[in-house]
Amino acid sequence: MGEAKPLSVSESETKLIGSVLEFQFPNLVNCPYEIKSEQTDEYNCVAWAAGDTESWWWPIESDTAFWPKDIPRILDKRYFIEAFKTLDYEECGDNFEFEIGFEKVALYLNEGNVPTHMARQTEIGIWTSKLGQGWDIVHNILDGLAGAQYGEPRLALRRPINK
Repeated sequence: MGEAKPLSVSESETKLIGSVLEFQFPNLVNCPYEIKSEQTDEYNCVAWAAGDTESWWWPIESDTAFWPKDIPRILDKRYFIEAFKTLDYEECGDNFEFEIGFEKVALYLNEGNVPTHMARQTEIGIWTSKLGQGWDIVHNILDGLAGAQYGEPRLALRRPINK
């Protein structure tokens, strides 16, 4: 699993970042969360969900965006599912509940059913997300990021944790 550069800012700067995040994601106001990393554009939410902190995963034709080989570069949930199947994930519908022995990821879709964001469940059951070119956060519930920007968490995938 890739590691993010830890957040190293003052308490007042952390509060300012929190204000920005709560403006972008109003549901965070009522959802316990913690900012965990510095801002970076080296990876995005899909890469973070995949455990990669060195690539930007997105299904576009680009020299800078990574996408698994032989998976169509089309912005469609079925190709996100196929991309994560290359990492041994399987679909588990809308079961976002914590399951001992499994690592889960959640796919957010907007009103048009287009993928917008992914989050990963940690081995203790809380969620972690990379917010675009911004920060990594941990958040207790997926709905903390639901809303106009990312849509709703609609699909879960899981794989066994191999220790």
